[in-house]
Amino acid sequence: MEQILNNYEALFRLGAFASVLLLMLLWEATDPRRTPLLGWNRRLNNLALVSMDVVLVRLLVPVATATMAEISITHGWGLFNIVNVGFLPAFFLSLLFMDLLIYGQHVIMHYIPLLWRIHRLHHTDLDFDVTTALRFHPLEIILSMFLKLLFIVLIGAPVVAVIVFEIILNISSMFNHSNIQIPSRIDRILRYFIVTPDMHRVHHSVIKVETNSNYGFNIPWWDYIFRTYRPQPIAGHTKMKIGLNEFRGDKVVFLHWLLLQPFFSVEKETGKETLPEEN
Repeated sequence: MEQILNNYEALFRLGAFASVLLLMLLWEATDPRRTPLLGWNRRLNNLALVSMDVVLVRLLVPVATATMAEISITHGWGLFNIVNVGFLPAFFLSLLFMDLLIYGQHVIMHYIPLLWRIHRLHHTDLDFDVTTALRFHPLEIILSMFLKLLFIVLIGAPVVAVIVFEIILNISSMFNHSNIQIPSRIDRILRYFIVTPDMHRVHHSVIKVETNSNYGFNIPWWDYIFRTYRPQPIAGHTKMKIGLNEFRGDKVVFLHWLLLQPFFSVEKETGKETLPEEN
């Protein structure tokens, strides 16, 4: 099973990605939580951005996460390759630790100014749907990839755990960014186990205390444990304003502006975004 997963990792990930993306798009079209504010321009540019991310990672990152896990096993690197706890404990603990890593990375991205410049692209989307889950600057994707590679070496994660985690993270991110209607009574139950769209949408509010909450992408427990959880947006889900007040208009829609966005400065007095050479 492990060998099959490893041999066809890219195919499994692509299949899961395409299937869930299509499902969420259909669900959003038939039963949306909020009325979409913008047309397909922003969605197509978000999709173009994730395509560029995939190509650049393949070109610039020397190994895939599953390959790094294999290398670690071969050389006996990492916690679970030194301490034999058995496959199942190593598998589930690796999933848990890697999810905690993603939560911690997300928090740090919000609080270190240089990293926030890179991450804020994700927050400048003026609407919230499944394509928002794909809206990350290539610099953030590459930084995140190297961090995961280092962490895999440190914990000695099994190959299967790494592949399963990558697939789950991708699926859950598209799910919890989707503009879909889930009955509130079901949502309340789901929040004990997974991050729901209503839970994560709070994180995309223009209100700073809401932006700096609900960091989880997959498991909601870290937000509960570290007290970064906010149950609902102040304005309610259908009326809340999405994005960042400093970034509005075409510059947060079209691909070339998205790629330039980390190099924008923001004039605090007016809230107007400007390119460095315009200062």
